[in-house]
Amino acid sequence: MKEERSLSLLQLMVNEGLVPSPEEEENRKTFIEKLKQIVVAWVKRVAWQRPLPKQDIAVSSATLLTYGSYGLGVHGSESDIDALCVGPYFATMDDFFIVLYNMLKSRPEVSEIYCVKDVKVPLMRFVFDGILIDLPFVQLKVLVVPENLDILNPVFLRDIDETGWKSLSRVLANTQICRLVPDLKSMLRCVKFWAKRRGVYGNLNGFLGGIHLAILAAFVCQCDPFVGLSALISHFFKKFAFWPWPRPVELQDETLHPTLNPTETRLYMPIRLPFSSYEYCHSNITKSTFYKIRTEFLRGHNLTKDLLKFDFDWHNVLEPFPYTKKYAWFLKIFLSASKQDELGDWVGWIKSRFCCLLFKLEEVQGLCDPNPTEYIDVNIADPHVIFYWGLQAGKTNAIDIKSVKDVFWRNISTGYQGPFGKIELSIVKASQVPKSAQFDTLSQKRKKACWKMMDYHQRRIPIYLQHVPQYIVGYVSTNGDPEYPSAGV
Repeated sequence: MKEERSLSLLQLMVNEGLVPSPEEEENRKTFIEKLKQIVVAWVKRVAWQRPLPKQDIAVSSATLLTYGSYGLGVHGSESDIDALCVGPYFATMDDFFIVLYNMLKSRPEVSEIYCVKDVKVPLMRFVFDGILIDLPFVQLKVLVVPENLDILNPVFLRDIDETGWKSLSRVLANTQICRLVPDLKSMLRCVKFWAKRRGVYGNLNGFLGGIHLAILAAFVCQCDPFVGLSALISHFFKKFAFWPWPRPVELQDETLHPTLNPTETRLYMPIRLPFSSYEYCHSNITKSTFYKIRTEFLRGHNLTKDLLKFDFDWHNVLEPFPYTKKYAWFLKIFLSASKQDELGDWVGWIKSRFCCLLFKLEEVQGLCDPNPTEYIDVNIADPHVIFYWGLQAGKTNAIDIKSVKDVFWRNISTGYQGPFGKIELSIVKASQVPKSAQFDTLSQKRKKACWKMMDYHQRRIPIYLQHVPQYIVGYVSTNGDPEYPSAGV
């Protein structure tokens, strides 16, 4: 019976389109190889521009390392790809953002390319053959970067600066998870689907990101290595429904000596990165989102603790979160821009500041459920995105929405250098939420929002090759829920 439960869950994943076809997998492999060739050609060009000795130019190389959902093998047919550009010692961040940028921009298969520089992990974002790519950069202190780079080899991890280390940490985490728990794909795919359906996926909204879920899933696999998929999912919910937070979750790794970082235990849900004894996953979890996550863990446990029940159905576990049945009032966040290509920049910037808004709402209103789903009103012509955040019953009339908006506006207006869009905050009843926003939290295909950091009044400055001055290489330009109270808090 447990085996049948596992097979039915796998079939559900296929039916939902979460498992790419063999043809799609092959296309993505071909795409990665094509992008690798461009990166290698870029390094050869930079080596010539220095100029390096001919023998060094001949052997110099770079590579790409995938991470995120693609790196863990849990991507879907429409998923984007996160890849890290790994360059040798002579290739700088300027070479990455100028030379490689211009090479990519000139390619017919590349579109919508942006440089996102003034962030913790600088990167290029572009569409390549119809697939959205996030491409950060790290410089290693070597001349030759092997194509099949073993990034866990300490030889390659010497003298990396802070920015490069932040870029590299994502790949290190993925690589170590795959090494410690090689058979993670099916479980992690199911867990991510659950998190998205129940509205607890999305780090910017204070929920669980992909790396958080990967480590939690890997932890359960290490604890129960010889059980089937259905039992793993059941154990996942039981484990974290009653986990004594803020005790950190740490993967078992004989190569590391765990140390307790008192600062990180102040987080609501500390989860240690698997390649370090002291570094933890970045988290935006707040009091509200912590309560929602714990409630969903407990709900999952209640529904999966008896897998052998005659009427057990995975659809009950994975049904979309019923926002308009759960909440009578919502905070409506309306974001718009004059042009479609400016909307992604504006929305990305606002989402990066959502924690400020959530903290203010918790201060004046209590618990809040920041639904991560982006909605569009077909009756509105201007490019726009709408969010509906569930509000705690009983305090809605006490919200001074103007003071909330004033505080949030001061936060978002600091540091943004792109063209400002519009933002409107209002309190609406559940009956005012459009039907398109009342059901499946996955009904809208999400776009990965981005923003450009640039000074639109600054002239474009040509950058010339150091050793050939006339050669231009580019330009710089609860707790009130009686049904599922939070356990163990």
